[in-house]
Amino acid sequence: MGDSSKSSLQVEPSDAQARFKMPVDSEQKATEFWLFSFAAPHMQAFHLSWFSFFCCFVSTFAAPPLLPLIRDNLNLTTTDIGNAGIASVSGAVFARLAMGTACDLVGPRLASASLILLTTPAVYCTSVINSASSYLLVRFFTGFSLASFVSTQFWMSSMFSPPKVGVANGIAGGWGNLGGGATQLIMPLVYELIHHIGSTRFTAWRIAFFIPGLMQTLSAIAVLALGQDLPNGNYRKLEKAGDKHKDSFGKVFYHAVTNYRAWILALTYGYCFGVELTIDNIVAEYFYDKFNVNLRTAGMIAASFGMANIVSRPGGGFLSDWISTRYGMRGRLWSLWVVQSIGGVLCVVLGLMHNLSAAIAVMLLFSFFVQAACGFTFGVVPFVSRRSLGLISGMTGGGGNVGAVITQLIFFTGSRYSKETGITLMGVMILCCTLPISLIYFPQWGGMFCGPRADATAEDYYAAEWSDEEKEKGYHSSSVKFAENSVREGGRRRRPSPTVPVEATPTHV
Repeated sequence: MGDSSKSSLQVEPSDAQARFKMPVDSEQKATEFWLFSFAAPHMQAFHLSWFSFFCCFVSTFAAPPLLPLIRDNLNLTTTDIGNAGIASVSGAVFARLAMGTACDLVGPRLASASLILLTTPAVYCTSVINSASSYLLVRFFTGFSLASFVSTQFWMSSMFSPPKVGVANGIAGGWGNLGGGATQLIMPLVYELIHHIGSTRFTAWRIAFFIPGLMQTLSAIAVLALGQDLPNGNYRKLEKAGDKHKDSFGKVFYHAVTNYRAWILALTYGYCFGVELTIDNIVAEYFYDKFNVNLRTAGMIAASFGMANIVSRPGGGFLSDWISTRYGMRGRLWSLWVVQSIGGVLCVVLGLMHNLSAAIAVMLLFSFFVQAACGFTFGVVPFVSRRSLGLISGMTGGGGNVGAVITQLIFFTGSRYSKETGITLMGVMILCCTLPISLIYFPQWGGMFCGPRADATAEDYYAAEWSDEEKEKGYHSSSVKFAENSVREGGRRRRPSPTVPVEATPTHV
């Protein structure tokens, strides 16, 4: 195989020049990220993915900011509330695995819209619940919608080139997670508006749930109507035309579960994103009960944790890409470990705070680091596998939900631990579960403590997922192109040449 750095100089054919407004690489993935553009299909997919995920987050965490009202109306106990919190994130564990497989087989557009529409009825049904069991069930089924995170990350990895995939994943995931903070503001305001119009307290909170339900419905319709799976078309059309190989579930599954890097990232993601989910469930009630603030103030404080996603998770993705230009994949891994470990230390400190102002300040710092770690994680995930990217994204995302379930089950269910003690112990778990990052090793790029093997190449790493028969048929071609466009993950030892926009023609051609 020729010099892989040449791939970055490949100019797409003339039809691509007419189709794409953005510069692209040999896979037709965007090599730039225009945040405020709606250029089809790359930036259009970006905005559809983050907004639909945002709406799912709003729906899933619409209940916690109104919990003091729901608690009094339904006579919920502390155990009931804890179990419902666990239910809201446990359902998405298997949903995320299924979503990853669906993305690999039918594409992110159809997979995402279908899931969002299927979970919408649970949001509307929250308005008619009348018991602890029905409250648990609606939170459980609404939580399935969080699996749209997997399609979001898969979609971005399919639309943006390796040098930009970290920032694209970070911003899409971060702005989606922003819904967890926005709902802490939206739901109390909607409730107060409805209550002010004339509804009773216990009727107003029920009507308020129609707002997140409507948001979720409209976002799914937009994804179906305006979205596109890949830069060159939708899965079904490409498979019919013979331009895309229709993969089998068995092979996608095998290459995902046998890649140990995926399991490590699933574990570590459980203690960045999983912790974020846990905080979303407990933080409003924590400040309401511990510091005796009113419902609106507790909601605003809780919202500030989630709202940090505007810059924190995108910042993690951006820094992961930036560090890789100098230190490659080894830099991505080291920065992930450092940032997540700092988040663990701040979580320990947060649980020890007894002053409201100090607690808010530490919580904000903690939010920046734990959410940035999520961005750093998905700066690594797209490089683990190409053939099983969707399922590995699902495994990692599912790991986040597993971490949230385990953490809430151990520390925030029942009365064994106070919330402040639970938060401190959660910080210790973050520190312990971040250590396995040091075991991740890519033969062609190295790991935290070991450099790459001299004879290893990215082409060999990704081609190993395909049999000789499949290679003869050219099924592995997209994996080879990705390997060629990932040369900078080796750090300064291999510098890629700059990408030539499709609109331009090199002078030497």
